[in-house]
Amino acid sequence: MKKSIIIDSGAATGLTALSNEPASVLRMLGQSAAMKKIQHLVQKIAPTDSNILITGETGTGKELLARAIHDLSRRAAMPFVAVNASAIPENLQESELFGHRKGAFTGAVGDRRGLFEEASSGTLFLDEIGDTSLSLQVKLLRALENRVIRRVGDSGERGVDVRVIAATNRDLVELVRRGEFREDLFFRLNVVHLDLPPLRDRSGDLDLLMENFLRIHSQRHQKTLKGFDAAAHAMLSAYFYPGNIRELDNIVHHAVLMAEGEKIGITDLPPYLFNQPRLAGHPSARILEARGDGARGLDLADGFMTLAQMEKTLIEATLRKLERNQSAAAKKLAISRSTLWRKMKEYGIPA
Repeated sequence: MKKSIIIDSGAATGLTALSNEPASVLRMLGQSAAMKKIQHLVQKIAPTDSNILITGETGTGKELLARAIHDLSRRAAMPFVAVNASAIPENLQESELFGHRKGAFTGAVGDRRGLFEEASSGTLFLDEIGDTSLSLQVKLLRALENRVIRRVGDSGERGVDVRVIAATNRDLVELVRRGEFREDLFFRLNVVHLDLPPLRDRSGDLDLLMENFLRIHSQRHQKTLKGFDAAAHAMLSAYFYPGNIRELDNIVHHAVLMAEGEKIGITDLPPYLFNQPRLAGHPSARILEARGDGARGLDLADGFMTLAQMEKTLIEATLRKLERNQSAAAKKLAISRSTLWRKMKEYGIPA
């Protein structure tokens, strides 16, 4: 029976709830040209036992991709074990990965299997591999090269049959250059390299991901929502997404909780979005383009709204929800009372 073990991963994006069929999960990651290239490569390498290095910014879906690879491999019926190396104290990393014998150190009250043994015949996903210590890297290299591990405090070695998929949001080449990551371990892990692009470079995938998250969270909270209105869609399309897919998931989750109508509206989105930078120079930046003072935008076709229209809509909706209480509205909008008054005057919003 297949099982999964997560050690404070924090990398799931919610897309795992979309489908139990691995190929479908791969497609759910996106249909942009960049993602199709990755999906094609995954279909080729998944059936092998080669080690894989996945790179990409935080929140780009590295663990989800690793799970899809595991589910498409010959090891699919065996455990998938995920561990975030940076979440484990350095003095416990060796014990967590390789296990320990009773009495090996204070608190070792019994023999314990490590995650390499837990993942026996399956896949071990090592997230944040760039945060491991040099001493641990030596032991990881030996485990990968010789397929043996030694529990802390043990005199003998144990054979392991594990496929390792490592991931990081750091530049391992630069870490190698600075002597902070072993070059031989880098080459051992980097048999196949998959680099996940940030969400801001995958504008073609945004609508797919938005609708998927809307469906997931609507079902979870037993709500019937029919998409995003023009203002909300424009705001989400022009956002920078420093937190990538994970941030989009959280934004849509928040919006579903706040929504009262049939569609997600602009006032349902987290307030912090209205003070964030837009995608200047990016193809989707055409959706919102502001003047230097951020007050007015260009008229746009296809149902999109200008920044001025969005801002006016947001202020009016916030005032309406708060029964015209301007002090409360300014607080909700994260602007000063005088700024709110100035914008209301500029947009002709009655006090």
